[in-house]
Amino acid sequence: MEHPSLVFALNGSQFFGDEVCLQLGLTRAALEEREFEDKEHKVRAMESVRGKDAFVIHSLHGDGMQSGNDKLCRLLFLIGALRDDGAARVTAVVPYLAYARKDRRTKPQDPVTTRYVAQLFEAVGTDAIISIDVHNLAAFENAFRIPTVHLEAASLFADALLNKLDAGNVAVVSPDAGGAKRAEGLRQILAARMAQPVTMAFVEKYRSEGKISGDLLVGDVAGKDAVIIDDLISTGGTLVRAAHACRKAGAKRVFACATHGIFAEGARTTLADEVLEEIIVADTIPPFRMEAEAAKPRVTVVGCAPLFAKAIREMSGGAGCTAPAAM
Repeated sequence: MEHPSLVFALNGSQFFGDEVCLQLGLTRAALEEREFEDKEHKVRAMESVRGKDAFVIHSLHGDGMQSGNDKLCRLLFLIGALRDDGAARVTAVVPYLAYARKDRRTKPQDPVTTRYVAQLFEAVGTDAIISIDVHNLAAFENAFRIPTVHLEAASLFADALLNKLDAGNVAVVSPDAGGAKRAEGLRQILAARMAQPVTMAFVEKYRSEGKISGDLLVGDVAGKDAVIIDDLISTGGTLVRAAHACRKAGAKRVFACATHGIFAEGARTTLADEVLEEIIVADTIPPFRMEAEAAKPRVTVVGCAPLFAKAIREMSGGAGCTAPAAM
């Protein structure tokens, strides 16, 4: 029986796409991608999508081969081509959404890049977008006029932490006041699964001219395992600053969770600081920048493909997205 839904993944996201397809019982749909001599690019589907739902997976992080800008253009061009071919609906599946941090004006004449990116997706005919743990959920939902599906990795982090924490002596910590809602979500999950109270705390944070300051911790972490949760790790400075504040306030151990492990320049040194017991990230961005570095042994990667597969299955009404019956 022919599947009414097709799942594509562009170069750089094919492994993640295969993991999602495995969960759905599908085979990833084939693409042709070509690079021209002047570095321009072409991508096309190798089968017709006319009348079908198409899901296009691409994580928009920069790596050694392509920048986030390159990946964004490729994703947009493929979505446009699928619409031209008569797809009934095209959904962008974007594990890491580039430019999500620039969601408001902090200085005069600042761009609001999150909104501009949303307009680009809409201009090529995107019908919906799925992402996980964007920097600012309200800004994400307000930037797009098309339907948005927002996933959260908190349950995956709870699974990874459950047997490591000292039940009854756990505090979830937000590294800034703005992340309090994200921390509260993890706190509730851990408390329910351990059937024990879990406290909450947050660390003050000020950013000016790219420099971060503030180390006041509000909340009780003394004698507890502190779990810091954030949406991403760039240089790691925010997490390490918060971890030192926790230890100064008497925390026994400090764990860190972040959905998107960008691990930009400087992270290798910063995260080698032994103040962090373990760093848990999702696989929205492969931790390729941590290869053979001092921090790598303490980095644990959890897979979020099942969350995306569930969202795709629900958007497809379940059609064509169940494991095939045994022959």
